[in-house]
Amino acid sequence: MAAPAAETTWTRKHLLDLESLSADEIGVILDTAEAFKDVSTRSVKKVPALRGRVVVNLFFEESTRTRTSFTLAAQRLSADVIDFSAKGSSVAKGETLGDTARNIEAMGVDLIVCRHPASGAPHLLSRCVNCCVINAGDGRHEHPTQALLDLFTIRQHKGRIEGLKVAIVGDVANSRVARSNLWGLTKLGAEVTFVGPTTLVPRTFEQFGARVCHDIDAVIGEFDVINMLRIQMERVTSNVFPSVQEYTRLFGLNGQRMRRAKPDVLVMHPGPMNRGIEITTEVADGARSAILQQVTNGLAVRMAVLFLCNQAAGG
Repeated sequence: MAAPAAETTWTRKHLLDLESLSADEIGVILDTAEAFKDVSTRSVKKVPALRGRVVVNLFFEESTRTRTSFTLAAQRLSADVIDFSAKGSSVAKGETLGDTARNIEAMGVDLIVCRHPASGAPHLLSRCVNCCVINAGDGRHEHPTQALLDLFTIRQHKGRIEGLKVAIVGDVANSRVARSNLWGLTKLGAEVTFVGPTTLVPRTFEQFGARVCHDIDAVIGEFDVINMLRIQMERVTSNVFPSVQEYTRLFGLNGQRMRRAKPDVLVMHPGPMNRGIEITTEVADGARSAILQQVTNGLAVRMAVLFLCNQAAGG
């Protein structure tokens, strides 16, 4: 496969967030992902776009979907992939993040995919190394490729993003996915509503362009897309989360609520799901769910990001 035609306005060798991207830059990524989408359906699932390049997954948090998706995306572009885990590494012995990255880069690495519990860690790395840095999720800040695959999935189903009404439901206060989705959706002309209890969806998000609502039943019929966030079980005993049962009763997406939604509403979830808590099996596996398609689309989107950043770096 030849390089996709969408090598027009992309000039960034790093992808650190969606907040700093323009609508046109987001469009370049989505269009490039469209060009890569069919690779996964071929008998030989590989193109030579990153042949000879080395990609390191530098993950300081547990991850299944994101790590595997980036690994497969790099391999389908014919790159060599190295998985790095903080456990048992020099980081555990006191080495700084910057020194770790510089030592990895010194081995001939071209792209670093970083997931870290500290907000801003990929930005720090981008100032420490000369190779490309891609943010795979940093603290409560952003998860740009998750939002990009969400945007890609919405555009695939709805044919557009501009003018759509999108609900993001759940623990928005602690969600990097919600923040990246807010930036991406609003830049492309969608209207975003954050829905959840007052303790998890504070009104402060209104200053970033989101509408805030604390009653899902009052607004569920308005939305073209409903994106359910995972409830972080580690927070259920805290004072912001009285009980799982109460949350499920007030905000869980079930068949009864779906009957009050638009007939063509698109249901999404970044995973992993807590079935029976934020979403029922009936809805998650239903005809209006795009959850597995999000996972599939994540490969094309991450292939696009790796390809574009490498091109911008002169690869």
